Amino acid sequence: MSMSRYAAITGWGMAVPERVLTNADLERMVSTSDEWIATRTGIRERRVVSEGESTSTLATEAGRRALASAGLDASSIDLVILATCTPDRPFPATACTVQANLGIPHAAACDLAAACSGFVYGLSVATSMVRSGAARNVLFISGDVFTHYINWNDRNTCVLFGDGAGAVVLKPSDEPYGQLSSVLGASGKDEDLMAVDAGGTRMPATAERLGQGRQYVYMNGREVFKLAVRGMGDSSVQALAEAGVAKEDLALVVPHQANLRIIEATAKRLDVPMDRVFVNLDRYGNTSAGTIPIALAEAAAQGRLKPGDYVLLTAFGGGLTWASSVVRWGRP
Repeated sequence: MSMSRYAAITGWGMAVPERVLTNADLERMVSTSDEWIATRTGIRERRVVSEGESTSTLATEAGRRALASAGLDASSIDLVILATCTPDRPFPATACTVQANLGIPHAAACDLAAACSGFVYGLSVATSMVRSGAARNVLFISGDVFTHYINWNDRNTCVLFGDGAGAVVLKPSDEPYGQLSSVLGASGKDEDLMAVDAGGTRMPATAERLGQGRQYVYMNGREVFKLAVRGMGDSSVQALAEAGVAKEDLALVVPHQANLRIIEATAKRLDVPMDRVFVNLDRYGNTSAGTIPIALAEAAAQGRLKPGDYVLLTAFGGGLTWASSVVRWGRP
């Protein structure tokens, strides 16, 4: 296949469960309060999967909407990538389930795991595949069902997370649309700041370990906060420089939606006013890899993204990972 200079985002979509869990609901489950959660995190409610819903069902719906938005038939997709750290099963890749659900024939399909940085990591991989000519039409989906990793008795983590997925379609473009720069990084020595221990090959999920709650997420919030602000800030500055885009020229900053204080600190670091920063975590909480594509789909629906607009995406996640990217919005 011929090389392409750019990989434009030509379609987008999102999917969240119907079930809403409010802070008032959490007050009845664990020792916390709506005021405590809202002031410390900015979250007021989140979506939680019900029986029969999983990462693949949300990813499938988001993918279906992205294909419709792009005006593309499923048969024209030749690569499906799913960024998730909460797969349906340890193997096979949940992307294969989604490929089958959408009726996409024979396309390559694989998962990518970078925790909450998954969308920017995956967008970089998908863009590279299109630009190299290895793939032409890529369906890239990013999402998590993090509530299955939650101990609902742990008030430090149970208030933070929700479930959801978002998707984009990428196509070759000779005009400068899509991802213009990508800065990815990780600090593996900090992997224990935020993790789920049991269920993998290092610590199989035995009855004893499940009894100890080792299958649930834990995090050192204070340390993660410091590294998140630094990682998102530094990589954002670098991504803007590599794209040759000044912060004044950004139409919108779409940060990972983990905590309003982290978002505000990052905006301050970049010297970008909050009215140019997209925030929806009050309604969804932290959907891990799903936050940025859900925000993009909502921003587009609200008319906050116009053709030719420059958008900065920035995220951090377990690993510890961080990632920033400048995207030029619009279909060629």
